[in-house]
Amino acid sequence: MPAKLSRRRLLATLPVVLATPAAVQSCCGPITPDGQRLAQRLDASGVDHLWLPYKHVNWETGEVDTDPHARPAATHCSAFVASFAKQLGVYILRPPEHSPVLLANAQMRWLTTDGTPAGWRRLTDAAAAQQSANQGNLVVAVYENPDRHRPGHIAFVRPGQPDAARLAADGPDVTQAGATNAIALPLRRAFSHHRGAWPDEIRYFEHAVAWSR
Repeated sequence: MPAKLSRRRLLATLPVVLATPAAVQSCCGPITPDGQRLAQRLDASGVDHLWLPYKHVNWETGEVDTDPHARPAATHCSAFVASFAKQLGVYILRPPEHSPVLLANAQMRWLTTDGTPAGWRRLTDAAAAQQSANQGNLVVAVYENPDRHRPGHIAFVRPGQPDAARLAADGPDVTQAGATNAIALPLRRAFSHHRGAWPDEIRYFEHAVAWSR
């Protein structure tokens, strides 16, 4: 009888033991070789010391423009996104088609109305965005300010393996220029300067990258 009781107790604990690893698994699949390439490119982007806020910069290089008549912009999130996408052979609305001023708002409208013919596709949520970035696609998280006279925000979703709870609480990690320039920053914090953006007003879009070229 004691042996049977011990066996029952052991079996009763097995579901808990077996379920524990699943609870902490990544929500969004493994990082593929192309995802690793994307992460490496984001790490090497220089955004932590280029496209600095409150400086007038060359939109394409992120370097400070020494033009004495130039008016510095508060942040350069959209210029960084445009430049990095161009380096990967991906078009997103950029100068000279649009001024760097309030460009993130314009990029959101462009992605919504003209992005599909240019190869962009809307994603449903943060989990889909994380999964797409893990596969090596270029994924942007973007917020359009409802006041068109005030800036929105845009950033790249990084490949990563957060669990579902972490993703729900803070979103995926992003690489961005902005009020805080960062190689890796939780999306919730990255968009914290834009009241009302997190979590419901942020949209995600993906574009394939020709890594084989």
